[in-house]
Amino acid sequence: MSNSVPPATLLGWFDVSKRDLPWREPGRSGWEILVSEIMLQQTPVARVLDPWSEWVRRWPVPSAMAAASPGDVLRAWGKLGYPRRALRLHACAQVLAAEHGDVVPDDVETLLSLPGIGDYTARAVACFAYGQAVPVVDTNVRRVIARAVHGRAEPGNPGKRDLDDAEVLLPRAADGSYSVDAPVFSAALMELGALVCTARKPRCDECPLTDCRWVRRGRPAHTGPPRRTQKFAGTDRQVRGLLLDVLRGSADPVPRGSLDVVWTSDTAQRDRALDSLLSDGLVEITKSGLFCLVGEGDGR
Repeated sequence: MSNSVPPATLLGWFDVSKRDLPWREPGRSGWEILVSEIMLQQTPVARVLDPWSEWVRRWPVPSAMAAASPGDVLRAWGKLGYPRRALRLHACAQVLAAEHGDVVPDDVETLLSLPGIGDYTARAVACFAYGQAVPVVDTNVRRVIARAVHGRAEPGNPGKRDLDDAEVLLPRAADGSYSVDAPVFSAALMELGALVCTARKPRCDECPLTDCRWVRRGRPAHTGPPRRTQKFAGTDRQVRGLLLDVLRGSADPVPRGSLDVVWTSDTAQRDRALDSLLSDGLVEITKSGLFCLVGEGDGR
């Protein structure tokens, strides 16, 4: 299995082709890398660069963010999308400050005990921040393995096999233990999927994996269910974003009418979106019936 992804070949490619990303700079803390991983979930790298730099400048350690209000954190999140991530990160910062000495843990199991930290994020932080030899699997890694190892155009449904496949590929030393290059290999596998082995237009002529089984089979088309694409225009996500824009842009709670005007084409959808923001704990109603970001309506 590992012959189709030779570690030396992939590591050599990564050394000259990897992107210069600020969270990859030597000396970055576990907290800085944790923030980057949360922001990068379902969000392109280009959209994360500036917000990440501002966040780690403003909140360089978990206790700094823990001291901020949830509303401040939501406001700083801006248009990164999926804003519940911001509240989860705030809750995580509070636990790190109170129970972990303001330091992000370095092992997967402890990371998984933190608020809002799932399996991928725990493994990514352990690997990229602390050099742990653990398999890290995202969509890009699953695609590379599906093509190079299994000869399929697209991966199947996510499952435990993904971790097993990635773990087998990790380079090992002569004594069978993981090589010191294992964490870099994980980053390289992910980078290959992001830059070369892409979903829609893979650049196979630029791929360092010359024994890719999918290519050897003539790049057969995907025969499974069609890949779902996420649209944004006209969805509840768009309406939620517009409503949050109003609240982020106001220093004070606003009346319902200030929210109603942002989406008049479908009032039922607007009401549903607002209800979901309230249910998700992103927005609250003050005693006087005004609307504001969570935590900003105390006593009003």
